[in-house]
Amino acid sequence: MSLIYCPECGHEISNNAIACPNCGRPINAVPAVERKVVVPRTRPDGFPMWAIGVVGVLGVLLLFLLIAYWSHSNDDTANTALRVNANINRETVPGRQTTVPSAPSSVTEVPPSSVGSVPTTTTMPPSETTVAGSQVPVAAAPTKGTAVIQAKVITRNNSQQPVRSQRFYLLDKDVESILSEANVEPVEGQTLTASLGLAAMYPDRYGDFQQRALRAIKNHIKYAGTTDTNGKARLDGIKPDAYYLYGVVRAGNGFAIWSSPVSIQPGDNILDLTPQPITEVNNASGEE
Repeated sequence: MSLIYCPECGHEISNNAIACPNCGRPINAVPAVERKVVVPRTRPDGFPMWAIGVVGVLGVLLLFLLIAYWSHSNDDTANTALRVNANINRETVPGRQTTVPSAPSSVTEVPPSSVGSVPTTTTMPPSETTVAGSQVPVAAAPTKGTAVIQAKVITRNNSQQPVRSQRFYLLDKDVESILSEANVEPVEGQTLTASLGLAAMYPDRYGDFQQRALRAIKNHIKYAGTTDTNGKARLDGIKPDAYYLYGVVRAGNGFAIWSSPVSIQPGDNILDLTPQPITEVNNASGEE
């Protein structure tokens, strides 16, 4: 401990003295120390708040898991019932030919008199059920028609001969109306139909009439075909409608003419023409 002098009275005092013992002057004034009281924090009774929150979250997750499990089980049961019902419905619907294999099934047999005994399980083999029906695609109905022409003539001795290598036409009007509208004059003393026959017999003599008649008929031709050696001609791709069949053929010393209305339907049409008698022509005068 060291000694110091009091600044007031000059008395020698200890440097640790708070005040001079002689005059009472303060020497080492100790400032007041602010004291803080720390109160220890006590834990509340029971679970802390954060623990309650964690437990709540876990409870919600568990609830969702249980709901998902129950939903999955119910969906499997519903799907199984739906498949069984669908198979039953297929077996009972008429008009089908679908083969539906059924899955193996297990049947538990419990006799009425053996209550309390252990049931036996029997496995049924897979079975096939054939249901009536059609798996063949249906062809579309035809929209065009086909005409097969069969042409014959009756000769002088009443025999029938096929008309070979002759042209037949389907016109949109009858031939006489076509020639009349075109102002084609017939051969003198003859009808228009007879004039067509004479022009086929004698093209050199009646060439002028034949040319004018062909020009008029050409504008009304819709379909045409040529007969084969058996007197048959096939016309394809015909639009179903009403037409006029026209054909003129030279046979022996005469001619035969077909001019009649026909109706073409979708699909095949057989036009078995009535055998036409031959109109004889006098070679010298060109008259019938």
